[in-house]
Amino acid sequence: MVQVEPGLILLIAFLSTLLITSSIAQKEEEEEVDPNSPESTTPKEVTYDSRSLLVNGKRMLFFSGSIHYPRSPPDTWPDLLRKAKMGGLNMVETYVFWNVHEPVQGKYNFEGDYDLVKFIKLIQQHKMFAMLRVGPFIQGEWNHGGLPYWLREVPNIIFRCDNEPFKMHMKKFVTLVIEKMKQAKLFAPQGGPIIVSQIENEYNTIQLAFKERGDSYVQWAAKMALSLDTKVPWIMCKQKDAPDPIINTCNGRHCGDTFTGPNGPNKPFLWTENWTAQFRVFGDPPSQRSAEDLAFSIIRFCSKNGTLVNYYMYHGGTNFGRTSSSYTTTRYYDEAPLDEFGLIRQPKWGHLKDAHRAVNLCKRALFSGSPFVQKLGPDQEARVWEQPGTSLCSAFLTNNNTKKPQALRFRGQDYQLPPRSISILPDCKTEVFNSQMITTHHNSRNFVRSVAANKNFNWEMYREVVPDDPGNKLNEPRELYELTKDTSDYAWYITKLDLGRRDLPMKNEILPVLRVASLGHGLHCYVNGKYIGTAHGSKVEKSFVFQKPVEFQAGSNQIALLGFLVGLPDSGAYMEKRYAGPRSITILGLNTGTLDITLNTWSHQVGLDGEKNQIYTQNGFPKVQWVKGGPSEGVTWYKGYFDAPEGDNPVAVKMTGMGKGMVYINGRNIGRYWMSYLSPLKRPTQSEYHIPRSYLQPTMNLIVIVEDEKGDPKDIEIVLVDRDTICGFITEKHLPSVRLFEGKGGKLVALEKDLKPRVELTCPSQKQIVAVEFASFGDPFGACGHYVEGNCTSPVAKQVVEKFCLGKPSCNIPLDTPDLHNKNEACPEMKKTLAIQAKCAFKA
Repeated sequence: MVQVEPGLILLIAFLSTLLITSSIAQKEEEEEVDPNSPESTTPKEVTYDSRSLLVNGKRMLFFSGSIHYPRSPPDTWPDLLRKAKMGGLNMVETYVFWNVHEPVQGKYNFEGDYDLVKFIKLIQQHKMFAMLRVGPFIQGEWNHGGLPYWLREVPNIIFRCDNEPFKMHMKKFVTLVIEKMKQAKLFAPQGGPIIVSQIENEYNTIQLAFKERGDSYVQWAAKMALSLDTKVPWIMCKQKDAPDPIINTCNGRHCGDTFTGPNGPNKPFLWTENWTAQFRVFGDPPSQRSAEDLAFSIIRFCSKNGTLVNYYMYHGGTNFGRTSSSYTTTRYYDEAPLDEFGLIRQPKWGHLKDAHRAVNLCKRALFSGSPFVQKLGPDQEARVWEQPGTSLCSAFLTNNNTKKPQALRFRGQDYQLPPRSISILPDCKTEVFNSQMITTHHNSRNFVRSVAANKNFNWEMYREVVPDDPGNKLNEPRELYELTKDTSDYAWYITKLDLGRRDLPMKNEILPVLRVASLGHGLHCYVNGKYIGTAHGSKVEKSFVFQKPVEFQAGSNQIALLGFLVGLPDSGAYMEKRYAGPRSITILGLNTGTLDITLNTWSHQVGLDGEKNQIYTQNGFPKVQWVKGGPSEGVTWYKGYFDAPEGDNPVAVKMTGMGKGMVYINGRNIGRYWMSYLSPLKRPTQSEYHIPRSYLQPTMNLIVIVEDEKGDPKDIEIVLVDRDTICGFITEKHLPSVRLFEGKGGKLVALEKDLKPRVELTCPSQKQIVAVEFASFGDPFGACGHYVEGNCTSPVAKQVVEKFCLGKPSCNIPLDTPDLHNKNEACPEMKKTLAIQAKCAFKA
């Protein structure tokens, strides 16, 4: 046994401790977070000048996206933010939703689905900054523009003007939100991610309606916000006269051309809403905005001094329950880069990611160079940022001709640009990105019937009974907003009418007509308990007239009108004075002439009995008698059970065969459906309705539907949602992907030697390509999911693609692949296109 001196043991222990401590210190030093970065909890000074926002004195380009916490369940927030970060964003914007946080005056809720603090902290954990649009009026196609209903009932209140009651409540809530953010240390000077906040929202659109009280309100709102001492800049979007030091910002589709600019010499060019598509209301056809147009718009803006672009929406999500504004669909901004279900929509997500990368390659020139514009020809220009006497130079070449491709000659070199496109040259020589040339892959969304969920449906039904005499009588029908107080979509109006035999027409083929003129939104009519019909207005024309023939009887007749709302208004001046509901009720065709029964004494009942008894819950549904389900007219409740769908893809319910109503899953309202309101294309505006996975249990999920028109649930099905159809569409004229370049030491460097065009395909969620469903090398056309061969195509295209791709999670197919060209080549003189559609799945 070897003896070791005690002193030597102490020396070894000391040296070991020193070595470990040194290693830990070195590791911590290596992992130290940049104090300017979003995830750093080091306090950051946020200022601005005429060029940009500055974080600790450093200029930055901000690509931001709107993701609203109440429109997606909390368990999905991390994945949405991860995908936003992957998409090249370094900032996330959200509104603050007053009416969900204070639904009852003085009673606040910032928990669960409405945990704003948690959401902001997650943004920072995902290494992004935050933009907090406090409002508290937000519009946003959200019920009542985010203002709580109780605010309408404050005496002498006028929304959003120099009105003391409104200002008192607005200041109280804004102060509450700011203090909550401060307590959680979420502002950048406290080490948090919030670097900019917004007060009010698009006020210029209504300011003139209030005249001088509108002008003074803007001044007051600015002073109130500044007094809260957040130490970050405040903004006002669409506000030309934003008081200093508040920054006025742009909302729209093409702020690079429509924005008149900051209203002060020391304010930067900021874009708070670049609309990625358009929200939809029931009755609308599909709304789209191309990835190419979005890319053009942001590059244009950045080339003209813009340093912050926020996509509205980057993920729209779902208007669950009764949260959507007048006539707005349950699905919100589904055409965003992340669709309603949080799935990546290609090519929009990838093309914008490439655009962000390309603009960022120009960042040094944009912030250190001086700009000038050079006219290159008709509809042609170059916007150049250059530092004289150095090699620092970036150029943005634009073909403004909307129909023709053009050759642009810039500094001795020719560049071929498609119609209405911008090319980015980070070094004023190398073309790395064109807004019209998509190099990322495409995908198509599929709704696939679930095997597990659809095998247990046994529908039962309960018909809502028309109230006999609910009381609450008045001489005339009450206004619908004031009657419901935003507690239900529904309210009954009931009256009795005595008619003698001599009052009724003598001929059987002649019937009296019941006419109801209404201010909106809609109504269902019952006479003597029988459903007569439905009428409604629209987003554009809210007023309407219901008119139907009715079989009245001699003696007493009950007339019951079920008025319904589809959300409260969200915009415009004097919102507190908007009205809805029946205003004139008459009967035509009686022997005694037209009879006005508007002042006939009406009873009122808010809500349906099924709502009051909560028969959409496990505890509530035994309170009524259910029978076997089938077709129905009038208000009818249906219930059934289903098992959770297989896998982990998003879930939706397809409401085929139904009219209008709401869907509850395990007691939670997933929103309004309206299948009977057809678009000009003769289709429902929305057919599938999102069921969050977090709402489900493994088996026996209770689905309850309230159908208030006509419906039959036999064709309803639970579907799984995927984007497993992926596509590529690349021409021989395409540029190499910007992903093949990077900036090093102020120089542009190619990461590969081969920069020729190629199709790149990548399956989602680690799936593999299991089938090539379409491949054509020639002149194919169409869109992902709908490609068609043109006049010529290579006969071996499909085999070549299968060789490159089958069984792989991703693949690259170069367009100069010899097999595509050398074997029976089609149209040898033509510049060709390779179009591919493939199917992804998990390996069996």
